[in-house]
Amino acid sequence: MKERLQRVKDRIAAAARACDRDPDSVRLVAVSKTVDADRVARAIEAGADILGENYIQEARDKFNALYDRPVAWHFIGHLQSNKAKYAVRMFDLIHSVDSHKLAKALDKEARKNEKVQDILIQVNISQEETKSGIDAAEAVELITGIGTLENVRVKGLMTMPPFFDQPEKARPYFRQLARLRDRIAGAGIPGVGMEELSMGMTGDFEVAIAEGATLVRIGTAIFGARQ
Repeated sequence: MKERLQRVKDRIAAAARACDRDPDSVRLVAVSKTVDADRVARAIEAGADILGENYIQEARDKFNALYDRPVAWHFIGHLQSNKAKYAVRMFDLIHSVDSHKLAKALDKEARKNEKVQDILIQVNISQEETKSGIDAAEAVELITGIGTLENVRVKGLMTMPPFFDQPEKARPYFRQLARLRDRIAGAGIPGVGMEELSMGMTGDFEVAIAEGATLVRIGTAIFGARQ
C-alpha cells in the first residue's frame, strides 16, 4: 500500500513539474469506494490525507470507524437531495453538485450544523446521458444562483470524461473544463470561487494535471482492482 501510494504521488509530482506547476498545487484524492475500513486505515497510515467516497451508506460505516483519523473526506459520487444531511455531517468537500435543488438542500443542512459546506459543480462536459452533471451551457446560470446561498460555498468544478484506453483522448474534455473555469472566474460571481478543478483518474490523471487539475481522484492505482 505504501509503495503504491508513493508511486502515485511521485507520478503526480512529475506530471506537475513537466508543465511548470508546483507539485503542491495538485492534491491526491484516494478513492476508497468498495474498500473496507481496515484497508482504508492502512492507506491513511501510509500517507493518504484525502479520501473520496461514492456512496453515502458505505461512507457512513467507514466514517464512523475512522472519524478520529487525520484525513479529509470528499464525496465524489452522485448525491440525492434526501441524503444531504448525511453528506454535510461527514464531508469536507462535495464534488458532485449539479442542481439548485441539491445545493439548497445542502445549504439548509449546513445551516443546521452551523457549517459552510464547500462544494464543486459537476459539469457533464461530454454530454453523456449516463453521467450526472450540468451542461456546460447552463453552468454559469446555476452557479450564479448557488452563489446567493449563505451556507454553501462554490470552490470550483468537477468532470468525468468518457473512458478511453488512450489518455490523450481525454485531454479536450479537461481543457474544456479549465476554459469554463476561467470564464466563470472572470465573471466575478459573488460568493463563488474557482480555485479547484477535480478531474483525472488512474488512467488519465497526468493529462488532467497538464490541463490544470488541482484534485485528482485515484483508486485503482492505490487499492488495486475493485472487488
